[in-house]
Amino acid sequence: MTTFKSGIHHISVIAGNPQQNADFYTQVLGMRLVKKSVNQDAPDTYHLFYANKAGSPGSDLTFFPWPNARQGKAGVGEAVTVSLAVPKASKMFWAEYLSEHGIDFNGPYNRFGQEAISFKDPDLLQLELVFDDESESYPAWDGGPVAPEHGIRGFRGTTLRLRETTSTATILKEIFQFRETDQKGNQIHFTTDAQIGGSVILEEHQAMPSSNGKGIVHHVAFRAEDMDDLARKRGQVLSMGMQPTDLIDRHWFHSVYFRTPGGVLFEIATDGPGFAVDEDAEKLGQKLILPPWLESQRNAIEKALPPVTI
Repeated sequence: MTTFKSGIHHISVIAGNPQQNADFYTQVLGMRLVKKSVNQDAPDTYHLFYANKAGSPGSDLTFFPWPNARQGKAGVGEAVTVSLAVPKASKMFWAEYLSEHGIDFNGPYNRFGQEAISFKDPDLLQLELVFDDESESYPAWDGGPVAPEHGIRGFRGTTLRLRETTSTATILKEIFQFRETDQKGNQIHFTTDAQIGGSVILEEHQAMPSSNGKGIVHHVAFRAEDMDDLARKRGQVLSMGMQPTDLIDRHWFHSVYFRTPGGVLFEIATDGPGFAVDEDAEKLGQKLILPPWLESQRNAIEKALPPVTI
């Protein structure tokens, strides 16, 4: 698990009510809240991070909750599905469990050789559970309502809906070491050897009505091993004619953002230093954590935020 494998680092999504969001991901899906912080670019709103027990790169689904956000509608030039990996043997458990919680789901169906079921979160984000034993070496959270033998290990991947797939395919292959492994209809599957976060589906689609808002993926982040690797990947982005940001310190990782020709916002994020840099690893997510440069504003920030409890 300590060997670096190229793949997805995290996925960030716009949400609505923060308490509803926290309840669904921790008390229904059984993920671990590993960091309760704020949007560093708009610190009057939360940034909530859910992951597996260890908060591993490749398991971190994050949300920017805006209580007054309008409902979004996914279109073209966006990540439209977030796929989460669970053990193969948990298929019956999840079918029964989601039904008990009144969550309608589709499937099981074949997702490029693996069975999956799909459903939506309270903000209508399209989710998949992919039954995948490759991820089992990663620990599911054992402090929630889902027994760890059935729990979410991390990402299987995501689906990007695009007008054309060639430019994004080149980025995946040349910068992030994905390889094309299968194609069905208008979908092309790219994978790496990563046990979590190692799958991206490119779906070619004509333009369709869309709107930004809750339930819409804000960006998809891919892993960089360290600062040197991040700088190297940034150089590749530049050499391909795109306009990356400077290196940004996000406290738990360093990153670079760039918009792909297909319209999707990509981030490249380092594996470290990780979520335990400012909290005890056993107590992640239990209190509001601010990066050092926002600590002086704590009183004002806390007053502006609605309470979120787990």
